[in-house]
Amino acid sequence: MVNEKIKVIDATGSFCPGPLMELIAQLKEAEIGEVLELLSSDKGSAQDVPVWINKVGHEMLGSEESGGVWHIRVRKLK
Repeated sequence: MVNEKIKVIDATGSFCPGPLMELIAQLKEAEIGEVLELLSSDKGSAQDVPVWINKVGHEMLGSEESGGVWHIRVRKLK
């Protein structure tokens, strides 16, 4: 099994829609199958990002909050 490399996008300190816009920009650059982890201090990202990911057809891998920062993991599917 290959160790999966996760690309981290640090959008802490950015407010809606900034974190989602940063994620979208990085997804455009990412390869299919790549995992990205968005770090966001904007609690709205915890709701907005999963909705957008499901709408456009990528895979939500998880979302958790730690120390006021949301860690949102996504796999690019197309």
